[in-house]
Amino acid sequence: MTLTAPSAVEPAQRHVRPVRTIAPVGSPVADAYARLADAYGGLRVTELAAHEPSPRGVGWVGADGLAAGGAALEEFLAWDEAQVLRDYGHRARPDVVAGFGLHRYAWPACLLITVPWFLERRVPLLPPESVSFHRTDGRMAVRVGSFACLPGDPAAALPGARVVPDEEALRAEVRAAVAQHLEPLLEGFGPRMRRGRRALWGMVTDEVVEGLWYVGNLLGAAEERRAVRELELLLPGATAPYTGGAAFRTLEAHDGRELPTRDRASCCFFYTIRPEETCTTCPRTCDTDRVARLTADSGTPAASG
Repeated sequence: MTLTAPSAVEPAQRHVRPVRTIAPVGSPVADAYARLADAYGGLRVTELAAHEPSPRGVGWVGADGLAAGGAALEEFLAWDEAQVLRDYGHRARPDVVAGFGLHRYAWPACLLITVPWFLERRVPLLPPESVSFHRTDGRMAVRVGSFACLPGDPAAALPGARVVPDEEALRAEVRAAVAQHLEPLLEGFGPRMRRGRRALWGMVTDEVVEGLWYVGNLLGAAEERRAVRELELLLPGATAPYTGGAAFRTLEAHDGRELPTRDRASCCFFYTIRPEETCTTCPRTCDTDRVARLTADSGTPAASG
């Protein structure tokens, strides 16, 4: 099975508290989020002004609530458990359900940081309390306080801007911003996943890489190639706490075409539900099968999900 980007698989819930659709004046990330929405219809990002409350109510959950590991996380994972039972006819192990749930939050959450960096060279800092998620609508609401940018960026004059000297320093800001956001969530999900710290950060590595790779593909061939280059620089393989690197490599199709692939640093355990099916980027999937599946899929990269 080639697993694709996380998407809503239930009807949008009703009576959801509306959130604004216009970014706060002077937002440094509004254009990037708009381009993301244009390219990928499965995610809409709403920016909140400093005085606006985070959305709550039916369907909404705060990232800080998931990190706390209590009732909010129980309800969130109940959705994944029900989805597996409905779609595959039997229950998944609790640790597998927890892994699915973390992935389905972390994949879009990483895009909140990596897409503005990739498109605008701006890195928003988003602690868990600043992000809310509506999974069935594919919506996230964020409050951007501070952000990092490069010298010469017009946004450097905006409130909350923090100028860093060069591209490598900005890459370090990306790694730090993702870690700041997701480390508390690993504390919430981790005990349910029965995985060690290295495996959990391997999962985060994969979410960063495969999410931006997927969006780059949607933006066009040139942007996909650029996304691969940028991700190789962002995660070269020795950037703690991340486990492994971008790990891209190229396979050759029967007609001579080059097919990009990578080897995941983590396992989603989907094989425990469908033993005969693995992700295209799973180390369990041999290169012969990868070539066959990638040529059948016209070479579209797969994001685990």
